[in-house]
Amino acid sequence: MTPGPTAAPLDKRAFLNEYTRLQKQVGERGNPGCFQVEQCENCSHCQFSKSCKNCHRCSYAVQSTGCSHCTHIERSVDCHQSSHLVDSLRCIESHYLTLCQDCAECNYCFGCVGLVRQEFCILNVPYDRKTYFAKVKALKAELGLA
Repeated sequence: MTPGPTAAPLDKRAFLNEYTRLQKQVGERGNPGCFQVEQCENCSHCQFSKSCKNCHRCSYAVQSTGCSHCTHIERSVDCHQSSHLVDSLRCIESHYLTLCQDCAECNYCFGCVGLVRQEFCILNVPYDRKTYFAKVKALKAELGLA
C-alpha cells in the first residue's frame, strides 16, 4: 500500500509543524464545506446562510447559533433537524415554529414551551387549523412581527 500525496512526517517536530500548518489552513477558511455564506463564523457544510455561528449543515439560516440540519431558520439557537423556525430555542425535529422553546416534533406552534408532538398551538393551547392561522396573524400584527 502506498501513502497518499505526501507521507506523514515521522519525527515530532516535522509532525507538529505540519499539524499546525493544517490547523491554520482550515482556520483561514473559517467555514469548511460551506457555500455562499456571509458573515458566518465556525460553521460547516452550510449554504445560503448569513450571520450564523457554530452551525452545521444548515441552509437559508440567518442570525442563528449552534443549529444543525436546519433550513429556513432565523434568530434560532441550538435547534436541530427543523425548518421554518423564528426566534426559537432548543427545538428538535419541528417545523413552522415562532417564539418557541424546548419543543420536539411539533408543527405550527407560536409562543410554545416544552411541547412534544403537538401542532397548531399558541402558548401551549391547541387550536383547529383555521383558528390557529387567524390568531397567529393577529398576534404577529400586535407583536410587530408581521
